[in-house]
Amino acid sequence: MSYVFEPMKTVGIPVTDSEDLFPVRRIYCVGRNYAAHAREMGFDPDREPPFFFCKPNDAESIVPVADGQTIEIPYPVQTGNYHHEIELVVAIGKGGKNISVEDAVKHIFGYAVGLDMTRRDLQMKMREVGRPWEIGKAFDYSAPIGEITPIAKTGEINNGEIHLTVNGKTTQKSNVTHLIWSVSETIANLSTLFELKEGDLIMTGTPEGVGAVVAGDTMVATIDGLKSITVAVK
Repeated sequence: MSYVFEPMKTVGIPVTDSEDLFPVRRIYCVGRNYAAHAREMGFDPDREPPFFFCKPNDAESIVPVADGQTIEIPYPVQTGNYHHEIELVVAIGKGGKNISVEDAVKHIFGYAVGLDMTRRDLQMKMREVGRPWEIGKAFDYSAPIGEITPIAKTGEINNGEIHLTVNGKTTQKSNVTHLIWSVSETIANLSTLFELKEGDLIMTGTPEGVGAVVAGDTMVATIDGLKSITVAVK
């Protein structure tokens, strides 16, 4: 028995100090997980239950960025308001469901720097009429992700500056301590909704300062202790 066409290949993210790649299964994203960002988007940042959306796990959506490399991504179609959102990405190395907050760290393989690129005008249009966000979030080249550094090297990340510049100017700057829902709480909550598997990625939310980029702009995204990424818009 064979497939009617060649199946999609698994996308692999580089792992720091390793020849191995991290095979991506799913990408879960947490919405409005920094209070200041919730406010700038017009929402009350009180600790309501977290909510999630997904990005595609294919090679057209995920953009692996190796350390020291500058990756170019195209300005997407059908938008005039293309936004950057820097995020701490958590790579799951052990699956499970109904994971406790106390045990959540045992399920982490490592961490990376990521960008949740967003067609903001399309997202807002869908939000206004109560429709899904996919056309604003789940498009081609919407998920540049840097090298994954194993937790054995970083330790558990609960603190660290998260910082993004556009053409050398700081636009987003915060600390992961300001997450409304911590990484462990996010894993625990998500695992009540889906059975997590090895290869899952969780984009944990973006701090305040999101803004538009245009062709010719270069973004540099950094989080303390992790490999930075440089992404140019063409």
